[in-house]
Amino acid sequence: MPVSPNGLSSELLEELAALAAEKVRGEGLRLMGEGGLLPEPAQHLMQAALEAEMDEHLAAGAGRVGGRGSRSGGNMRNGYRAKKVMTEVGAVTVQVPRDRLGTFRPRMLPVYARRTGALDDLVISLTGKGLTSGEIVSHLAQTYGMTTTKETISTITDKALESMAEWRTRPLDPVYPVIFIDAVHVKIRDGHVANRPIYVAVAVTADGYREILGLWAGNGGEGAKYWQTVLTEIKNRGVRDVLMLVCDGLSALPDAVNTVWPQTVVQTCVVHLIRASLRYASRRDWAEVARDLKPVYTAVNEEEARQRLADFDATWGKRYPSIAGTWQRAWSEFVPFLGLPDAIRQVVYTTNAIESLNARYRRAAQACGHFPNEQAALKRLYLATLALDPTGRGRQRWNNRWKSALNEFDVLFDGRLTAGRV
Repeated sequence: MPVSPNGLSSELLEELAALAAEKVRGEGLRLMGEGGLLPEPAQHLMQAALEAEMDEHLAAGAGRVGGRGSRSGGNMRNGYRAKKVMTEVGAVTVQVPRDRLGTFRPRMLPVYARRTGALDDLVISLTGKGLTSGEIVSHLAQTYGMTTTKETISTITDKALESMAEWRTRPLDPVYPVIFIDAVHVKIRDGHVANRPIYVAVAVTADGYREILGLWAGNGGEGAKYWQTVLTEIKNRGVRDVLMLVCDGLSALPDAVNTVWPQTVVQTCVVHLIRASLRYASRRDWAEVARDLKPVYTAVNEEEARQRLADFDATWGKRYPSIAGTWQRAWSEFVPFLGLPDAIRQVVYTTNAIESLNARYRRAAQACGHFPNEQAALKRLYLATLALDPTGRGRQRWNNRWKSALNEFDVLFDGRLTAGRV
């Protein structure tokens, strides 16, 4: 019998086409949910698969090919029990065959299963894209005709906790040119609702891709011991060397970096410095303030940068005196940036890959309002990571001029990047 590329017989496809035509002539074509086209063939396919599993089970018990209704080694069929199953095309009811000895355990539909794995994957995907449990319940009801609860959705997404634990301990590359440490603030109820940071470590790989190394919950007052624990965890996953670590305003982090990777250069994030500056300025002046700050971080050396900052303060100091002070307080962590070749400056300064990630995380967090605990917040952001990339690495090309940056990194850091990859 001819079959289609997906394994369905031409006869079955013709029957589905005829059924679709009949529905179009009647109440209109609906694919999924109650009254849809797909639940009925899905039910028949599942029923056929259950019958085949029972035949295989009885035959294995008898040591010979068995058939429906045959007695096999003292075992035989013993009626059916109805079971309603939620599938990705809607709710279907199947008749699960039973055997006399009660030893039949269908692989396709385990004893206590009320959903197919594909439906669970759909719920996890929708959660990762930012839908709340209530929105998913509504979506399943409207699209698939399913009645479910927020608690069920939470139970399904809890399945991701095991894979999240594996993701947070997976092996990493031996060397990274740059690692960025950034924070997304979420609301967590711990006695009372409060803003808490979730720190994300994002690396640029030696091949020029973004890789999300992990997520860690903080309380906003992290000290050197906390950061040493986080960095040691990353090191224990195989990271022997990091050329540069870029962060923003995390005062205890540089000391921890020097303890874990003594040769790593700690650089303050220029984009965050600009943002911190704009917080002191009226929104109507943001474009001009940002324009006048650009000569500071594009200066050829530290001396020129100081002069450009003085020029900026002469122009804006009376109106916004705190901006120059913001740069001066961060000067020791900003200065390394001025000694970088232009190709590396583009890698360190251009943070579009991080900004797009943070925007996705913020949407996912804000949709929930607040989380009952740290684990729920971490789970939500992990699922958002999977929505970007099923591997959880969040791979995205960093920029289009990576090869020139790669060569500059290897020269500037005495071949550590090439040596670390061997």
